[in-house]
Amino acid sequence: MVARTHLAALRAAAPRVRLKGVAARRMESARAFAEAAGGEPLQVYPDIAAIAADDEVDFAVIATPPDARVALVEPLARAGKHILLEKPVGRTSAEAEEVVRICEEAGVALGIFFQHRMRAASRKAAELAASGDLGAFGLAEITVPWWREQAYYDEPGRGSYARDGGGVLISQAIHTIDLALGLAGPVAEVQAMTATSRFHRMESEDFATAGLRFANGAVGSLVASTASFPGGAETITLHFDKASLHLGSGVLTVRWRDGREESFGATAGTGGGADPMAFTHEWHQAIIEDFASALADGRPPVASGRAALAAHHLIDAIARSASTGRITEVSE
Repeated sequence: MVARTHLAALRAAAPRVRLKGVAARRMESARAFAEAAGGEPLQVYPDIAAIAADDEVDFAVIATPPDARVALVEPLARAGKHILLEKPVGRTSAEAEEVVRICEEAGVALGIFFQHRMRAASRKAAELAASGDLGAFGLAEITVPWWREQAYYDEPGRGSYARDGGGVLISQAIHTIDLALGLAGPVAEVQAMTATSRFHRMESEDFATAGLRFANGAVGSLVASTASFPGGAETITLHFDKASLHLGSGVLTVRWRDGREESFGATAGTGGGADPMAFTHEWHQAIIEDFASALADGRPPVASGRAALAAHHLIDAIARSASTGRITEVSE
């Protein structure tokens, strides 16, 4: 689904990055994509081994569903190809950790498309949260009120554990979870409930709610859904001693306790409604450009595979808490 977004992002990142070719599970799909791509002709690779053997390839973008991770990452990493991977890193924390381990042992960089980090508002929020100017962090309110038609889940494997690893948490809310953890710090324990609402026929959850206790003692809540018609923008609100930060629709609003109010960023779609692709390719482009720069500079990418594990561990803890009805610790 996201392949066209990646194509637009890669084309826009030229000449720093050049898209050499494409592969897919079915050759006819790869050929059709390459023919419709426009611009510089694309090579159609018969399999992952052909990409791994191409000396002109510096890194590969993996934009498959989550059930194709280790089988693709392993031969690429073994061949010394750096990897930029669509979320999630894996269907489970264990699978995500294996992907990270494979890349680290091979000495290749692993970046993740957590493109929400690249919004101007998100960057400003990270700057303020890290500055210390806001005082101590005390409360978080995280919401993902999205909507998906049943037709979305009628696609074979969509919302299944075998293909996707779960539902709203790992497929949609993981972006907001990653961003919130980057701003607020790690969560120590959760108490959660998940469910499949009457609005969808699917194997996994389309609704999740969790109480959060952060490692620093702060508390918070997470509510995520793809059953919230007509769908709205995800929000992160963080309350500090001196100010509150509110992120929503690409805009950061800072409300200071002394009465000042500031805004940063610009309103943008996020794909929270009926059209999952209603967002700009520019955030993906920023991730790609940062990854290329990170390789050139010898530094970690802005969203590394190792850092992405925090979101996976929290999602797993929410699922465990929901199944047991108990407060559950989040793995480190």
